[in-house]
Amino acid sequence: MWAKKLGSQLGRPTRSVGGWLVSKMFKTRNQVLEESAVQLCKIQPGDTVLELGHGPGLGLESAAKLLIGPTGHMIGVDYSEYMHQMAKERVKEFLENGKVTLHLCDVAAMPLEDRSVDKVFHCNCYYFWPDLRKAATEIHRVMKPGGLIVTTLRHSHIAVLAAKRVMPGQNWRPEAYMAALRDNGFTDVRMEDTQHRNITFQAVYATAST
Repeated sequence: MWAKKLGSQLGRPTRSVGGWLVSKMFKTRNQVLEESAVQLCKIQPGDTVLELGHGPGLGLESAAKLLIGPTGHMIGVDYSEYMHQMAKERVKEFLENGKVTLHLCDVAAMPLEDRSVDKVFHCNCYYFWPDLRKAATEIHRVMKPGGLIVTTLRHSHIAVLAAKRVMPGQNWRPEAYMAALRDNGFTDVRMEDTQHRNITFQAVYATAST
């Protein structure tokens, strides 16, 4: 029962003791992954960038600081109301000046225009998407042709959680995520080991086809 409860909070934190503890974990354990995802996206000052499952807003804040061009814009989506409110506080200044826009919504149904996003990134997120292929189709819809998507994870850690049945089903496997991308309009899908701050993790890359 504890594993199911933990998995639920990891996927969709609520305003509760469990959700609060998970948010603290996101801020510490995910920091390197968030920073790395932003860096690996090679964000340009005028890009429109989307973070999926933005959590408490670490990646939003990091990416928004790079979007110094007049057309630079950061978009974040998360379906946890608790994380949505937490991120709003973290990037309050960027929200007020219009540099950041946040949406409380499902990754598989985003209120974004077709072919409107240059770069997409997410961290420790796809494991909780109920339908990987539906999500991949929606992500591809909003991305400009040739746009890059990057996801970061620590595979060994996720495998341990999956063995304890914290992760739902088999969606946690990178192979499942990468297959969904390939089957729904993405090319050059690959996973590479990389390092940042002496921490080894995995990065999955894919390019939106035309």
